[in-house]
Amino acid sequence: MTSCRGALAVLTLDWQGTRLLPDRQNALTWMVRKTDMPIQKLSPEIITAAILGFEEQKRNIDSKITELRAMLPGGPGETASTPEVPTPKRRKFSAAARRRMKEAQQRRWAKIKGESEPAAPAKPVAPKPKRKLSAAGRKAIQDALRRRWAQKRADAAEKTARKKGAAKKAAKKPGRATVPAVAQPAG
Repeated sequence: MTSCRGALAVLTLDWQGTRLLPDRQNALTWMVRKTDMPIQKLSPEIITAAILGFEEQKRNIDSKITELRAMLPGGPGETASTPEVPTPKRRKFSAAARRRMKEAQQRRWAKIKGESEPAAPAKPVAPKPKRKLSAAGRKAIQDALRRRWAQKRADAAEKTARKKGAAKKAAKKPGRATVPAVAQPAG
């Protein structure tokens, strides 16, 4: 091994064992970390040229990606940009859970601000019992729905009958328009 101003470079012998060859990976590391390399002042022109060069490379890479995506079974439908990640559906919290979250947040803020904790509710509100539909109520709703659908079907049948009747009348008198007679004054 040999050292060069703090950077390590591993040297190996060639296949004949006569010359020292730098190990490729370590040689790259040595070149990158080389400390005796002069530091250049970057002018705006150099920075602008670098930006333009990198943008050109980016365009080339994007075109290659587009060509490769076109080769996939999905076809060129997808763009070169990253696909948008769908937002996950939000969880729904019950009213009681939201109330507990609100009270906990209020306690946290009161603690931060140094205020006294808000008084707990005098008596917790008991949840209302879940309402249940009676058999008679269910039957009444079903009967009303049956009547509504029967009325809707009857209206639809009547409408189609009117359309057919109008079509038959138009077919009986093709091209004849009647002109109302003008009343003659008596005289």
